[in-house]
Amino acid sequence: MDLVVVLVLSLSCLLLLSLWKQSSGKGELPPGPTPLPILGNILQLDVKNISKSLSNLAEVYGPVFTLYFGIKPTVVLYGYEAVKEALVDLGEEFSGRGHFPVAEKTHKGLGIIFSNGKKWKEIRRFSLMTLRNLGMGKRSIEDRIQEEACCLVEELRKTNASPCDPTFILDCAPCNVICSIIFQNRFDYTDQDFLTLLEKFHENLNILSSPWIQVCNNFPALIDYSPGIHNKLLKNIAYLKSYVLKKVKEHQESLDINNPRDFIDCFLIKMEQEKHNQQSEYTIENLIATVSDMFSAGAETTSTTMRYGLLLLLKHPEVTAKVQEEIDRVIGRHRSACMQDRSHMPYTDAVVHEIQRYIDLVPTNLPHAVTCDIKFRNYLIPKGTTILTSLTSVLYDCKAFPNPEVFDPGHFLDESGNFKKSDYFMPFSTGKRICVGEGLARMELFLFKSRTLHQSKENNDLCSSNLCCWFNISFSFSTVI
Repeated sequence: MDLVVVLVLSLSCLLLLSLWKQSSGKGELPPGPTPLPILGNILQLDVKNISKSLSNLAEVYGPVFTLYFGIKPTVVLYGYEAVKEALVDLGEEFSGRGHFPVAEKTHKGLGIIFSNGKKWKEIRRFSLMTLRNLGMGKRSIEDRIQEEACCLVEELRKTNASPCDPTFILDCAPCNVICSIIFQNRFDYTDQDFLTLLEKFHENLNILSSPWIQVCNNFPALIDYSPGIHNKLLKNIAYLKSYVLKKVKEHQESLDINNPRDFIDCFLIKMEQEKHNQQSEYTIENLIATVSDMFSAGAETTSTTMRYGLLLLLKHPEVTAKVQEEIDRVIGRHRSACMQDRSHMPYTDAVVHEIQRYIDLVPTNLPHAVTCDIKFRNYLIPKGTTILTSLTSVLYDCKAFPNPEVFDPGHFLDESGNFKKSDYFMPFSTGKRICVGEGLARMELFLFKSRTLHQSKENNDLCSSNLCCWFNISFSFSTVI
């Protein structure tokens, strides 16, 4: 009986504490739906369609409102004006990374994606500079992408237009580009280490998009003390880290500080330069976390965009025909498209942009956080508050993209058929946390798409009428927080 009393009292205290935390300072935060004790607003959201839930809430509370995930408040920014004002105009104040307990468990605050403060700024600056020095946006990286594009087309040709799931083939190409930058060499598509890496990436993506991970992020104690698929995620990440560590050790044995071969070499050289700095951010642990981030962010997102992009082109053969006509007119049949051709291929460029807009790959972006107490639209947001930005609300804004629910490359073309840039185009996010590999991803998508469609018209076994035989998968998009 005494135990029951203790449990009841403990639960009552937790409920009161939850209510107090939710109400304290709430007058300073934007309005929002009334949260439940402990659970917050979780039950008021459709986990299968978060974007729709946020849209409905924005209609009631406006473009800036507060949700509670558990007992922690999250400020949601909905619409272009609110997102731009925060991430661009107040970029420094909104540049923190939001609370993400599962990632904190695996990354320990290291790497690019989930780090904060000085650590994040230093590693991000170094990574951007190194990627540019290694050729991001230049001919040297373009040559690597062109080489991989040839391999991609050859692998697709081997299917002989038989029904298959092309996910694996489309995963290999962007992953190999990342490998060539980080490890210097690409992998054969039958390499067992390569196959295992791809398998782990896929498993992790599926796990991270599951509702259970959102539950773990809201109630971190579950990570250490409960069974669940998050344990598989932790094991996969441990495997990836051990593989990267093995590669790092191989690089250490053959390192020539006067002739860096790849990203790992550049990082190791920086480590050597700062070996007497006890506060240095350049450690083996940070190198492993940074490389893991580059793989996770660079490979899977590009391959998924390519996969759904080809599905869209199958669904819209008239668009495919126009792209191929433009390729024939600008490129001809005796060479492949290069980045210099993009300015002369406005329709193809518009198609690539429209694919990214339409599929809305990361609807709510990764959570940000404010780095200080900040006055925002007459609300006072306390330092450390998590910020959720709806990229869907920007990419599907009818003011910038008439009929946003329709796949239409015309969204990025002016009346004369020239390519038209849009400030609302934010598939890579915007501001200080914009994707480090944005330039690389843009090159890959343009070159891979151009080469695939170029070859599909040139070869009967890759002709557009047979492309549909490649895809034995459904046309659907998932929403991930």
